[in-house]
Parts: sequence; structure tokens; C-alpha cells
Amino acid sequence: MFNGVKVFSATMFAARERLGETVTQWLAEHPDLDVVDLVVTQSSDAAFHCVAISVFYFERIAGRGR
Repeated sequence: MFNGVKVFSATMFAARERLGETVTQWLAEHPDLDVVDLVVTQSSDAAFHCVAISVFYFERIAGRGR
């Protein structure tokens, strides 16, 4: 069960190379989130390659239990 999703994506080579570090930094900045799943997707056409990392998480909402 999740109640939030954050999608990180990059098409440029340098940004794709840093994508994992970007996700790791975001997760470190949001320690209150419980990660439920991570999905890595790669797509491409003749000119571009895109990598996306989708982070599915559960965020506790004040006043409500899990």
C-alpha cells in the first residue's frame, strides 16, 4: 500500500549517470517516508535514451494511522 510516488527521470548522459545519487539524496532528505517499491524504467528512440526511477512510498498523515 502506498499513498505517494516520486518520479526521477533523465535523458542526458551526465544526468542519467547521477540519477541514483539524486534518488539517494532525496530519500535522505525525507526519512519520514516508508519506501514501498522502486521501479526502474528505460525507454529510447532513435535519438534519446530516458531512464526513470519511480519511488512508491507511504507517508504517515497526521491524525491518521497506517
